[in-house]
Amino acid sequence: MFKRSILRQLQDWKAKPDRKPLILRGARQVGKTTAVQLFSSAYDQFIPLNLEKPEEARLFSRELATRDLFQAILFQKGLPSIEGQVLLFLDEVQNSPEAVRSLRYFHEDLPHIQVIAAGSLLEIALTQKQIGVPVGRVEYALMHPLSFREFLEAAGETQALEALDIMPAPAFALPRLMELFHRYALVGGMPEVVARYAEKRDAVALEPIYRSLWTSFLDDIPKYARNETMKRVIRHCLEAAPLEAGGRIKFAGFGKSNYRSREAGESLRTLEQAMLVHLLYPTTSTEIPLAPDRKKSPKLLFLDIGLVNFSAGLQGHYFEYPDLHSFYRGRIAEMIVGQEIIATDQEHHKPVFWVREKSQAPAEVDFVLQHGSHAVPVEVKAGAKGTLKSLHQFITRCPHGYAVRLYAGPLETVRTKTPEGKPFTLLNLPYCLAGSLRAYARRLVENDGAPRAGFE
Repeated sequence: MFKRSILRQLQDWKAKPDRKPLILRGARQVGKTTAVQLFSSAYDQFIPLNLEKPEEARLFSRELATRDLFQAILFQKGLPSIEGQVLLFLDEVQNSPEAVRSLRYFHEDLPHIQVIAAGSLLEIALTQKQIGVPVGRVEYALMHPLSFREFLEAAGETQALEALDIMPAPAFALPRLMELFHRYALVGGMPEVVARYAEKRDAVALEPIYRSLWTSFLDDIPKYARNETMKRVIRHCLEAAPLEAGGRIKFAGFGKSNYRSREAGESLRTLEQAMLVHLLYPTTSTEIPLAPDRKKSPKLLFLDIGLVNFSAGLQGHYFEYPDLHSFYRGRIAEMIVGQEIIATDQEHHKPVFWVREKSQAPAEVDFVLQHGSHAVPVEVKAGAKGTLKSLHQFITRCPHGYAVRLYAGPLETVRTKTPEGKPFTLLNLPYCLAGSLRAYARRLVENDGAPRAGFE
């Protein structure tokens, strides 16, 4: 068991005088239950309920008044009374619509009892079972696989972690950080995998865990497929998703199938509800608001880069190539950067990318981040000399002059120009700092970085 960044959010929630019951969301096996167990040490009493157990789910189906319900829970758990601060944890809450509805009444009738609910398939259950979440009576937090920062902490890389927290990152530490980021991109961020890697430092020994995780995802399909046909389509989409990840997709014929757009689209959106995939849609705007255009083809990201490597048989390539952009059609670097952006976004905004779909001059920028009134383009490129044609097109059309390139080179800012002559400031950011991308972009815009080696 190792610390997760979500613990800071849980501590902030606990300290709020007007806190509401918290729903902790996230895919299966990302560590929700373990995180709550760790967090429970801050309380005098911890009362966990697993609503996959019929006897514990039945407590809520009796429709008792809230105070009577809580007394029934205490009786079920063999607790004669409560003392001090109490945390009630409703795990796998999607199995009980009544438990979801009860969150409102805990807030209203027993505000001194702090309640966290969690569920891996909650979004699917809310839709299919038409469960009503008490709007305005609950709060939300979201968990992802481990970020690079969490990976370093779990692996005991204290010096690297300290260097990562310095801004700007010291030049002497970047080679080691890049080496560790490369290993993170191989292992991924699923907690059980990272725990085994931290113990054994043997990537080969991780295969049975990947296989077990993958089997658990496949075994979940009957829980959210509405009929036998959709079971087959969802299974195909799940098996094909890691192989298609990192690029734009079309629903029709997804994964070299004969499935129609409606079938594959519904299946992929269901997998997105299960938080196993992310569908990122493009924007055509170079200014805020960055509204995604859902009529255009989305880009597919998978839950975890380690599972992508396992599914696609890519592990061996990590020992052959020093640059993440050197294999698998350059998608690995973009996928791991996307995973970092998603995992470290406290506002839980889904990132967008930019497209200009003109027959004579098409363009695509990997990500666009909003900072204040600026839409900042972010390209993931190979080396220090990769072409920036799409980024130049974006800069030419946008009202500011700031851009970021993530790559396998040094940290620096340079003043440069587009081919049309528009000056702009380019931040060259090593891949390993992707988790701090928003902070570096903010610093770039607010400091209006002058041309220099390094980023002071």
